[in-house]
Amino acid sequence: MTHPSPLRIGILGAAKVAWYAAILPSWFVPEVRITSIAARDPKRAKRFAALWRIPRIHQTYESMLADPEIDAIYNPLPNGLHAEWTVKALRAGKHVLCEKPFASNANEAMQMARAAEESGKVLSEAFAYRNHPLTMRMKEIVTNELGAIQHIEARFCFMLLNPSNVRWRYDLGGGALMDAGCYPLSMLRYLMGEEPKVLSAKSRVTRPQVDSRTEARLEFPSGAQAHVVCDMLSPRMFDSFLHVQGTAGEMKVISPFQPSWFHWLSLRTEKTSWRGMVHGKNMYAQQLRNFASAIREGTMLSTNPQDAINNMRLIDSIYKSAGLPIRGI
Repeated sequence: MTHPSPLRIGILGAAKVAWYAAILPSWFVPEVRITSIAARDPKRAKRFAALWRIPRIHQTYESMLADPEIDAIYNPLPNGLHAEWTVKALRAGKHVLCEKPFASNANEAMQMARAAEESGKVLSEAFAYRNHPLTMRMKEIVTNELGAIQHIEARFCFMLLNPSNVRWRYDLGGGALMDAGCYPLSMLRYLMGEEPKVLSAKSRVTRPQVDSRTEARLEFPSGAQAHVVCDMLSPRMFDSFLHVQGTAGEMKVISPFQPSWFHWLSLRTEKTSWRGMVHGKNMYAQQLRNFASAIREGTMLSTNPQDAINNMRLIDSIYKSAGLPIRGI
């Protein structure tokens, strides 16, 4: 898909995720162009814009949203600010690609979905892994090759030692379940095509109300059970893993949530055995293409507002089960 006028995207904030999730990929996606950035610190915005060749700087978020030369917003702000600025952007007539997790809680997610419906604009959660062929292959395997799914083990753990990182702040929607756990929850729901209930959950708290580690046991309507672990103070530097066990075989995936960086899929069934990588285009670039296509062509996105609401409902339920407060309340 090519257009004489690419989709013009403005970035809210100078978050580090923006350079690898939006700016660099946009250089290889002619359908979009990053045209502006706004940050609370003008000096930081200026440095960021110069480094990444962004032509325009807005002094405030409000001025960016009021700019008629911007078609869409990429929102990589801290979790606790996603809802506020996504709703404002939608009401200003901008499409929004919002970083994960979608909001602080399910109620905020519903407010965002309502604003998208009322404005008629596209709103998508930036789970880039869903745009990679590995994810599609995993879905095929779970649906067609493993028989009845019995158990799933999913982990996303890493070491975050910086005490000033926003992911340690409750008021900004921090916590291991929010930042890391949202990935396996999203993936399990996608692979199973069902919404699970929480059987049990427990958290380790290292800051007031902020979990450094959370694990939960889930059950799907089909009877499959899952164990999810997320940890921001993992003894291992990085642990990203998925294991799906069915009556007819099993699938193991190393790095299922970051397939464009590296991944390894192992499949063993009654009929076959296979190991290797599922090659595909950069998931962040494909995410931008799909976002632009949804806006220009009306194509469907799997990371739609309803999917995001359901993921936030599950996160809320796990926090409740673990005895922790829901973020943003």
